[in-house]
Amino acid sequence: MTTLREMRRLLAQRQFRLLWLAQSTSVIGDEIVFVALALFVVQRTGSATDLGLVFAAYVLPLVVFLLVGGVWADRVARNRLMLTADLVRFVLHGVLAALIFAGVSQIWEVVVIGVLFGTAEAFARPAANGLLPQTVDEPDIQAATAVTTMSNNVAEFAGPALATALVLGAGAGWAFALDAATFLLSAAFLSRLRPRRRDAGEPVLASPDGGEGREPAPAERPGVWAEIRAGGREVRARKWVWATLASFCGGVFFGFAPWFVLGPLVAKTQYGHVGVFGLVQAALGLGTIAGSLIAIRWRPRFPMRTGTLVNLLCPASIMLYAAGVTLIVVVPAAVVSGSGIALFDVWWLTALAERIPPQSLSRVSSYDWMVSLGLLPLGFLIAGPLGASLGTVDVLLWGSVIATLVFALGLLPRETRMLRRLDARPPRPPAQLAEEGVGGLPHRR
Repeated sequence: MTTLREMRRLLAQRQFRLLWLAQSTSVIGDEIVFVALALFVVQRTGSATDLGLVFAAYVLPLVVFLLVGGVWADRVARNRLMLTADLVRFVLHGVLAALIFAGVSQIWEVVVIGVLFGTAEAFARPAANGLLPQTVDEPDIQAATAVTTMSNNVAEFAGPALATALVLGAGAGWAFALDAATFLLSAAFLSRLRPRRRDAGEPVLASPDGGEGREPAPAERPGVWAEIRAGGREVRARKWVWATLASFCGGVFFGFAPWFVLGPLVAKTQYGHVGVFGLVQAALGLGTIAGSLIAIRWRPRFPMRTGTLVNLLCPASIMLYAAGVTLIVVVPAAVVSGSGIALFDVWWLTALAERIPPQSLSRVSSYDWMVSLGLLPLGFLIAGPLGASLGTVDVLLWGSVIATLVFALGLLPRETRMLRRLDARPPRPPAQLAEEGVGGLPHRR
């Protein structure tokens, strides 16, 4: 009941409610499209190569343009940038739906639309991460992040089932039409959003002109690449940030890429039916919902240490699955591991929001997305050939073992292990707070 009261309290705040409604509607469409693309391409051509090409068209521009998107999200009003990206994606998937309805869609057209869609998303994701802390007071950042993560996880749980029903029932065109409509609705909510200005955060690194913490006027603002480098300096200045990103880059490559590519095949080998993969994936999704709810109230003293440890449960559960352990063990393990993923995600995003200077948060978030997903396309490409030559079970099993070790390496820096929840720090005198640029804002957990 306490968690539900906290959710109602947060959603009663107009600005956060508008952002939550915008993101919740658009993410439902995103989850529908992920499965709809796979089913549509398989129905259309039956070619795994075409499917890989389409997925790459959506993912590669996202990775390539994230840093530029982060710069613009720190330069302009983030809600307006998200609104523009929503309108672009509304048009793109609206056109794709029309092509499918007309029966004239070609794979090359889907690829072109995917490239443009991924580019727009590269601007929307960093803007969303930077905008959320502007819709609530500083003490509510973690709870607001948890509520948003929970709605995203609900969409990840329900979206694939809805996509399957639409594509196999009404037709693929309706899946993309629904996704287009969600972006239009999201844009309507964002048009009414009026975010606050944030002044909290760790001290800003010295800018090239020697200033600290002063937002430059447009006429004196440095170029895009200079601002990308400035965002990189913010990342490199914090061991807990770059060590975590590096560990996730390797962990996603070794663990999650083989899971999505080889997981269905391993299900057929170890459990006799490909549908077991869907069952385990649903259990993991259920766990992420539970973890998001827990994160609304659970605020560990050392969030990065605790978050990294609970995140290790995910590759561990994949090991059990790959080894063919009974589903009586695997399914509950997937639920628990999903909770660990959600808990880490909430604590990580909260730590970034509280400690990165507000005017640099979107750029740092773009590095987060780019580095974490940087090797994922390559992982998608090589997992299949490796599974064919070395065995799908062995590749998935040993990949998850290596992923566990790589994720654990993120704890090597003492700064990561000892990063404290803000209200667990010793009180600092007002003079020191002023010197650090924190502004004396209280942090409640």
